[in-house]
Amino acid sequence: MPEKQRGRYAALAIAAVVIVVGIPLWWKTTETYRAWLPFSEISELDSLQLQLSVDIEVVFSRGTLTPEQQKKFPLISIPELLTSPSTEADLSLHMLSESSCGSVVVYVIPESSTLLPEDVKVYVGQRRTALLRSPPFKTSWNLKEVLSNLDVEVEQVVSTMSFGHQDIVAALSNRVRMTKVTKESMADSMRAIKSSPGYEITFSLLNPDPKSHSLHWDIEGAVQSYIQPLLNKLAPIANFSVDSQILYYAVLGVNPRFDNSVSAYTLSADSLSHVINPVEARLGSNAASSNPVLNFLLYVPDAHHSPLFIRDHSKRKVPSNAFHSPRWGGIMVYNVNEMYGPEAERPVDININMAKVMGVFLAQLRLMLGVQHTHPPTGFVLQSPGSAGLADWELDRLLWSRSVENIATASTTITSLAQLLDQIGNIVINDNIAQQVSSAVTSLQSAVAELEAGNLAFALQYSREAILASERAFFDPSLLHLLYFPDDQKFAIYIPLFLPMCVPIVLSLLKIVSEAKKRRADKQAKSD
Repeated sequence: MPEKQRGRYAALAIAAVVIVVGIPLWWKTTETYRAWLPFSEISELDSLQLQLSVDIEVVFSRGTLTPEQQKKFPLISIPELLTSPSTEADLSLHMLSESSCGSVVVYVIPESSTLLPEDVKVYVGQRRTALLRSPPFKTSWNLKEVLSNLDVEVEQVVSTMSFGHQDIVAALSNRVRMTKVTKESMADSMRAIKSSPGYEITFSLLNPDPKSHSLHWDIEGAVQSYIQPLLNKLAPIANFSVDSQILYYAVLGVNPRFDNSVSAYTLSADSLSHVINPVEARLGSNAASSNPVLNFLLYVPDAHHSPLFIRDHSKRKVPSNAFHSPRWGGIMVYNVNEMYGPEAERPVDININMAKVMGVFLAQLRLMLGVQHTHPPTGFVLQSPGSAGLADWELDRLLWSRSVENIATASTTITSLAQLLDQIGNIVINDNIAQQVSSAVTSLQSAVAELEAGNLAFALQYSREAILASERAFFDPSLLHLLYFPDDQKFAIYIPLFLPMCVPIVLSLLKIVSEAKKRRADKQAKSD
């Protein structure tokens, strides 16, 4: 075989090996691994619409309806209500028919009933039941007419005991454009700390003058009596850990002013914002936990600045002598100057009234956790939640808003991650990320289904799982490996590697093609 022909075959063989074996092998070994993601299901989350409903049961008590109407009403139960105070009636009705989470049961009692005071139209208890004084019914009315006559009252009861449009909009205040929301709902939303799997609650006693005051507080017993019942009821929502500390020589960041009109020192509302930062530096932090921290500080003024009172923006004294900072916690000023005389031996032993203190901290904790203010219509009476710190229907409202907030947060996180991975094609998507994304999408779908069915406990559980899975996927460190590796850097790396090898091959192929064309032209010329 001539030397020229052998060189031609060698060039073709090398080119064939490069094209058939080299390029596919290089492409396969250098491609970015991207596991499959459910992009179609994720895109549906961007236009997710919730259809929320509340189960309402209306029960008529004896004497509310005429015997003829009772015969016309199918499948209606008319229990015998005890002629006892409304608080006992609420417990009796709860034991009679235990309503499910998220539902509302309205018991209609006769207009002449003495169970409620004359000026009370609706009594809302601690559970999920309400007593409604019956408006006048005509004896000729059928079931539809009787219920339509109760529409306004029942709607007011449901808006008081269950979620409303304002509650949902407030829960989504950080993620949707505000259109129609009241100023108070917005304030409640901004005050409450955002949803989290867990919270750290810290109670701190600040003693700036330990030489004058020897303070004693039974914080452990107070937490068990006043705070723990509330935390037990909130167990489905989050995990809580409580700790306490005493800080000596801890002073406020502002100097109070002496007011001659009341012979006392005062803190104005404008100066309260400067109190937290200096104190916060002394509080410390729990580095072992990433959960949000709620701080509750009890400040006992030193003897030279006692008594100390807090004034609001109207220059009036705050009854609780306390204030709170949104999503941070609260501070209460506890004056002790009246507990001892000027001749008392220093330091003075002082026992703090924990019932007074915990009453304030419990109210602040409710606000921090998102238990919104309820302003019932005229004629409504709301029973105090008592030692539990939270009524059942208040817990339901919190479950509604937290479930919606979690669903919105998780869907936003997953949608943002999917858009990022779709736009930047050289980010590695490993199997762990794909599993977390799929788990988040599945949990979101389950949470939406359970929420629309009214199963609040399961909806909240699935929504929390969706948040955890979406955040693990979004903040996975493997996503950053090729995040900032643009295409021009690829060319800068591969051109010096492939150019010296490809130029001889390309030139040889061009030469072979040129010779083949020349031979074909010579052959055609000879045949002519």
